[in-house]
Amino acid sequence: MHSIEEAILSLRSGQFILVHDDKGRENEVDMVIPAEFVKPEHISTMRMAAGGLICLAISNGYAIKLGLTYMYSIMESMAKINPLYSKLAAGISPYGDRPSFSITVNNRDTFTGITDTDRALTISKMAAVCDNIDTTGVEEFATCFRSPGHVPILIASGGLLRERSGHTELCIYLAQLAGLVNAVTICEMLDSETYRSLSVTKAEKYAEDNDLCLLDADLLKRYNEVSKVES
Repeated sequence: MHSIEEAILSLRSGQFILVHDDKGRENEVDMVIPAEFVKPEHISTMRMAAGGLICLAISNGYAIKLGLTYMYSIMESMAKINPLYSKLAAGISPYGDRPSFSITVNNRDTFTGITDTDRALTISKMAAVCDNIDTTGVEEFATCFRSPGHVPILIASGGLLRERSGHTELCIYLAQLAGLVNAVTICEMLDSETYRSLSVTKAEKYAEDNDLCLLDADLLKRYNEVSKVES
């Protein structure tokens, strides 16, 4: 495992880091990179080396300004039309909280939206939307994107690690500490031998072989408890 300082330096330089959430939660390792640095080769690496769902996590503040909400809230509101939606959105996950998924998007300049080039474009343009959230961002989002698409948006909780300790919150908190746009691309690392999540031991080996930083959630949680940095 590496230090928070090492992780911050890696993120600022546009490198991948690996983040393990918690043995008592999902117990998964995600491949993470700031959205503002994403290029097609990064999407290819996530697709080939990680293999999970490639998502864009954004801060709660950005989501509010863009008028985005959680998918379960959207489905609950749709229950007025069909009660089935309420049943589908009910309950919490096996690891104890509700999912952070919102809508899925494509940038309007993409073709199918699923290629490495298309997803990189959607993600990098969304990072620009977030970076310009107080000026042109909202209008850019409304006119330059369509939904549904091939990039799922995840919304971090308003209180970050004080409310929820998923990869969405862990990685947005890291982006805040690094002074980056609070938008990160994350993808679960899977194991093609066990057909389950990649173990921490194998993630450590991957990090060592590829000179990447691997960070554990416990370190971030302890830092958050004693740090003066607001999450």
